[in-house]
Amino acid sequence: MSGGHPTGYEERVAARGLAPLALALECGRLITGPYGYLVTRVRHMKAIYKNYVGLDACMANLMRPGMYGAYHHITVVGKEAWPLDHVYDVTGSLCENNDKFRRGSPASRYRHRDVVVIHDAGAHGHAMGFNYNGKLRSAELLLKSDGTVEEIRRAETIDDHFATLDFSRL
Repeated sequence: MSGGHPTGYEERVAARGLAPLALALECGRLITGPYGYLVTRVRHMKAIYKNYVGLDACMANLMRPGMYGAYHHITVVGKEAWPLDHVYDVTGSLCENNDKFRRGSPASRYRHRDVVVIHDAGAHGHAMGFNYNGKLRSAELLLKSDGTVEEIRRAETIDDHFATLDFSRL
């Protein structure tokens, strides 16, 4: 083996006038993307010219849908088998026009306080999170293979939010 390739690899590549192949992977997304979930709750419902469902999570928790329209499957816990006979815009709690997890989403009927799971958020939740509008970051939990859950990152507090400010010279 030469450089991790079968013997003769470099010679065969060079004989064809090609440069050696370089393979690059986005390891974080590959490993954690399909396994993370954003678990949130319905806080508000509004029916005007559209039906809106407001969650207690927001794009500070998962910015991909609001930032560039990325698709993340949404499940309402306990209603997985219900018919998808309603259409909603599923919004966050930042009061911004792009703070939406889904636009025009076919879904089962949402109710206030329903638990909502947004899938495939593992590589994009906390790592891409931010504190816009003073929104504090959520706790992170680890679902272990034995079914138990462990908190691996606590939720931020207001003290965390102001920890780096220095008021001593004011």
